[in-house]
Amino acid sequence: MRFNCGLRGFILVFIFGLSAACGAVAEPTHGIAMHGKPALSADFSHLPYANPDAPKGGKLIYGAYGTFDSVNPFNLKSIRTNARGLWDPVFDNLVFESLMKRSRDEPFTLYGLLAEKVDMPEDRSWIEFFLNPRARFSDGEAVEVSDVLFTFNLLKEKGRTPYSSRMRQVEKMEQTGERSIRIWFNDKASRETPLLFGLMPVLAEHATDVDTFQNSTIKPPTGSGPYKTDEILPGERITYKRNPDYWGKDEPINRGFHNFDSIRVDYYRNGSAQFEAFKKGLFTIYPETSPGKWRTNYNFAAVTEGRVTKEVFESRIPSGMLGFVFNTRREIFKDREVRRALAILFDFEWANENLFFGAYQRTSSYWQDSELSSLGRPASERERALLAPYPGAVTGEVMDGTYRAPQADGTGRDRKQLREALSILRKQGFKLDDGRLVDKTGTQLAFELLIAGSVGISGQDIERLALAYKRTVAKLGIDISIRLVDDNQYQARKGSFDYDMTVVKYSSSLSPGAEQIYRWGSASRDIESSFNFAGTAEPVLDALIDAMLAAKDPEEFKSAVRAYDRALISGHYVVPLYHLAESRIAYWNTVAHSDYVPLYGPQRAYFSTWWHRELSN
Repeated sequence: MRFNCGLRGFILVFIFGLSAACGAVAEPTHGIAMHGKPALSADFSHLPYANPDAPKGGKLIYGAYGTFDSVNPFNLKSIRTNARGLWDPVFDNLVFESLMKRSRDEPFTLYGLLAEKVDMPEDRSWIEFFLNPRARFSDGEAVEVSDVLFTFNLLKEKGRTPYSSRMRQVEKMEQTGERSIRIWFNDKASRETPLLFGLMPVLAEHATDVDTFQNSTIKPPTGSGPYKTDEILPGERITYKRNPDYWGKDEPINRGFHNFDSIRVDYYRNGSAQFEAFKKGLFTIYPETSPGKWRTNYNFAAVTEGRVTKEVFESRIPSGMLGFVFNTRREIFKDREVRRALAILFDFEWANENLFFGAYQRTSSYWQDSELSSLGRPASERERALLAPYPGAVTGEVMDGTYRAPQADGTGRDRKQLREALSILRKQGFKLDDGRLVDKTGTQLAFELLIAGSVGISGQDIERLALAYKRTVAKLGIDISIRLVDDNQYQARKGSFDYDMTVVKYSSSLSPGAEQIYRWGSASRDIESSFNFAGTAEPVLDALIDAMLAAKDPEEFKSAVRAYDRALISGHYVVPLYHLAESRIAYWNTVAHSDYVPLYGPQRAYFSTWWHRELSN
């Protein structure tokens, strides 16, 4: 145990005693957790889901949808068109690194990377990072405290959200030793804030042009990560080559990672071309999001001959929420009851059976299939206390745990469903007039649904769902125009909130935190390219996000998340769609992976633990 005392502290020692004058602080440690302690001890040899004996060599090729025109992932201009793999939640941080690294086998735990150790008091009013003396950039220059200070100041002035907004929570920063930096936080910070600074990138001051930082660029960047950029062809492909002199290759946190000599990301302009390329072996791994395609499209020769493996991974994380999102900035969607009525009209049962072979489960909660979900659980006294200042924010059925997303009879023309929705809309001033549902001014209830012709959540499956939804609402005289656009236009319109309704996939973790501010908080409503797609600015949501971030123990945190889940459900900000209880991945048998799958499953940089199969034979 050591004590954090300045001159004032030593004076107070004589007056009040040592413990009152100086905050007792544990010795610097190898890792920190949002709640509780890290699962791995200081002498851990590798993360549980990595194979420390994985052979090194070979190549891995990814297929990505869309395009890119920049290799700067930290400025606003390139937020939607940055090359994949540089700093990437799926393909990993191949070029840039953070002070600490997250274990995907724990809800929210960080272990040392560029910072070999970390110190933090119980009140989390500051955090101190101790840089690893071995840390080097790819050009051989040491990673210094000055680089950390430079990066944080640069991101404050010219970085994109969330990096720029995090800096508003900093009171001051200063170098405290040859390899240490301490960051003090102001009253805008939460208990999660110190951990988020552990995940901030560190850029090389000597290799970063401050004057042009806000511009798109294809100049090869200098990072400290395991790979260097090798070939950059904007809009076509980017290739990374493993750095043989990578400083962190023997660090326990990295053992079993970064096994390929080269990694390439090829870009495709549409989903059909991407899948055909995979079938031909032009890239290696294909996460399949469509159960229909999983069932019918994998009868090509490489699968039947055993050269491509289809593997299903059971999910152990919350479902998240995929839905048609109402833009409440639009006048027609400001009324919660109107949104509720429109949500009732989505016939999941018909769509699931007729379009997806019954493969999906209906989503009713943002944290479904986890202990953080409010489904089936009456609100606890702690939850009710959090919600008490906001009467009416949570509906009765959501409060008592009996709520489920609306259920239709599966015929595609459920009269009970139609009558219920019409009854709600009539109470809000709408009426049927010559087959059209109109408001008091005679204006028809009509809106545009924006989707992209890409793979994943905005591909063919979503288009078919949108058409089914359009047919159902038309029975009440409501007109939906479906607008299918290319990916560039889709991203641009979403970034400027230029839509009535669109489709969004809100991923969920077991440790929700500050990212919720940028999805649902008032502070993000009017920030261009934020993820507040619904345009929410509700005091109840702000308060519950604050409660989540302030929670000091697991039970307090769980109550805050469940109350938050109830408020989101009751707000009817989305038409809930569906989720799968597992992940489905097809891959060529040139690669292999460990039998141990982490808590978060085959996502979030999991592929960085795979290796070239032929090398292990």
